[in-house]
Amino acid sequence: MGKEIHTELGRIYVADDVIATMAGIATTECYGIVGMASSRLQDGISELLGRENLARGVLVEVDGDSVEIDLYIVVGYGTRISEIGRNVTDKVRYVVESYTGLKVRGVHIHVRGVKLGNA
Repeated sequence: MGKEIHTELGRIYVADDVIATMAGIATTECYGIVGMASSRLQDGISELLGRENLARGVLVEVDGDSVEIDLYIVVGYGTRISEIGRNVTDKVRYVVESYTGLKVRGVHIHVRGVKLGNA
């Protein structure tokens, strides 16, 4: 669905995939994140997505001037999941709100796996 913004110079349309990609990039920049996982269970839990597929690990629901974001992540073994969740939530909220002007209603984090060292 996306978000349409009206300005004195015209209209700007921000697609859901753009918001999802922003959220995916912000997520992978956080400490303890090994990668994004597919949001679809059929794709398998262990499938890590590359940088070109970051939007596939994110579900976005835009409602008026607000957005709700679901993130599907894989974390590194030995990291504190609650701390990762707090950091990811804060960063994704900041990036999406500052770049799009949309209010982030919620960031829901789904940990789909844990990865050991270089395995």
